[in-house]
Amino acid sequence: MKTAELEKYKHKLMGLIPPERIVKVEFTRPSREIIEAFMELDGLTPTVSDVLDSMGIKGAISASRLSPIITGKKIVGPAVTIRYIPESNTPDHGYYNMERAKLADRDVYAVADKGDVAVFDAAALGDVSVMGGLSTLVAKQWGMAGNIVDGGVRDVDTVRKLDYPVWSTGQTPITGKYRVEAMEINGPISIAGVRVNPGDLIIADDSGVVVVPGTKAEEVLEKTIAATKREDEVVRLFESGASIEEITSILPPSKW
Repeated sequence: MKTAELEKYKHKLMGLIPPERIVKVEFTRPSREIIEAFMELDGLTPTVSDVLDSMGIKGAISASRLSPIITGKKIVGPAVTIRYIPESNTPDHGYYNMERAKLADRDVYAVADKGDVAVFDAAALGDVSVMGGLSTLVAKQWGMAGNIVDGGVRDVDTVRKLDYPVWSTGQTPITGKYRVEAMEINGPISIAGVRVNPGDLIIADDSGVVVVPGTKAEEVLEKTIAATKREDEVVRLFESGASIEEITSILPPSKW
């Protein structure tokens, strides 16, 4: 990562992670038109999950693994990533020596574009949080679309009060301060066994989360729109009292 590439973010960066650990800040993102077209669709993650299956792409994560803190939310946006590992020292050592905490969530927001989704790889930390109320405030203020946290989140009441979309694997009061270390921003990560690269399209709703490779976003959108139209037509035919023959000519029962 060249220091010159960070210049335009200098006014927002808080120096929470060494610059050499920020792998990249410039990468290809799906277009705004693609993102808005996905947002217009209902029943989004189940349909996209089916499309990814048909393309041989592993990308779906159920809400039982990554649950929305606020139900009824839907987000679509390019991924920016952060990877955490456990601290080597104990928390009391950090507090006693007044060491600097090694959380870097606000720096991942700093190098993001408006509408990006922050994706946290922190599953190895168990019940330790990697974002809380202040993190939520900064993310919302700087225009993030939402957060996907394979790890713990605290200050859940603040998350809800700020009405900010977050999906997580756990809710906890335990701070990550002196317990976790940010190793890398905008490198490849893994959440719930699914790989995420910066610029991949993140889609999340009450059913769960799907990760669409950035290079496949347009193709997945086309297939998702086609699948949605077929399902809508089946519903219309059922409600109009059409025959089974008419209905199955649109969508065979084996594909329902």
